[in-house]
Amino acid sequence: MPSEPFFLPEFGQTDPGLGLLRMAALLAETDDDPGEETLDLMAEQVESGCLAGLDPADVWPELLLSLGGPAPGKAFRVLRICGALQVVLPEVDALFGVPQLSDGQSEVDLGAHLLRSLDEAGRRDAPLPVRFALLVMNVGKGDSPREHLPHHYKHIDRGGPRISGIAERFGVPADCVPLALTALSECERVHRASEVRAGPVAQMLERLGAFDAPESFALLMEVCSCDFTAHSGRSGEAYPKAVLLETARNACLPIEPATPEARAEAIAQALRSQRWSSEG
Repeated sequence: MPSEPFFLPEFGQTDPGLGLLRMAALLAETDDDPGEETLDLMAEQVESGCLAGLDPADVWPELLLSLGGPAPGKAFRVLRICGALQVVLPEVDALFGVPQLSDGQSEVDLGAHLLRSLDEAGRRDAPLPVRFALLVMNVGKGDSPREHLPHHYKHIDRGGPRISGIAERFGVPADCVPLALTALSECERVHRASEVRAGPVAQMLERLGAFDAPESFALLMEVCSCDFTAHSGRSGEAYPKAVLLETARNACLPIEPATPEARAEAIAQALRSQRWSSEG
């Protein structure tokens, strides 16, 4: 006997497919994990085709409830388990089971890492652009050639059009897209920033708008920090690259004229002083 669809009129949602998406958001707001019976019922509904033919414009508000909730990783985990994620966001679903290098030679599953980074964003009450960037910035890695894994050559070339396509498909707010595209190309570079290379740090700050668009720069640092913290054993840690780049940025602010050379020299002095202080 087929299971009953998820009708949620008390929450203003009567379409069974949209009701299922809303159920994921509601389940994530509870302290308990959803039971197997509930997840099985949701999976049956997905298999019955309840999500087929939904207008993406109607899907986005339901996804937004999950993405903007207190535990977005938990909500998207529910969507993944029941099969809904593969239907509505196949670009993100494709990340599960795909390895990427973490510290040293250890590897992480990109999908599992994504969920942890989203939950970190929820704990920080991060704004929507940060959450959307974390959700989509790795979508170019889902189909990296298997023979190259855990490396993801040219994923930026693949990821950019996919992020733009997701944003267009769902009508994602325009202020979310630039940060997602910047995170795609810059997050891993930020993770590699080095205190012994003042020139490249100065160039990075200029490229990321640290002087001309400090609000956007701060949002990118939040994306990178959530991504960093999502790695095993880093919960509660400060993000060292954010500290490094903020120290470098502050050293540059008084510089006039703000030439690349002058900024690099100021950064070198500031980071050298910081290093000596930490070693003393």
